Amino acid sequence: MTIEVTLDVMLAIRKVKSKDLASHVGITDANLSLLKSGKVKGIRFETLTKICEYLDCTPGDLLRYVPSVSDGAE
Repeated sequence: MTIEVTLDVMLAIRKVKSKDLASHVGITDANLSLLKSGKVKGIRFETLTKICEYLDCTPGDLLRYVPSVSDGAE
């Protein structure tokens, strides 16, 4: 199982700069970059809420479940 972060897609759709989002959310550009690349192990609900508010989206617009080949296989 993998969770894919599609934040970069939503930023492009909304025509929002990463720097502006990071400033609104209160995180560094570097941390937002790590989040966009999926190189984080978790995200606080407070941070996710602020991102969703700013981008007018839901968590499902930013995160996607990608089953691995072995998921569900017996």
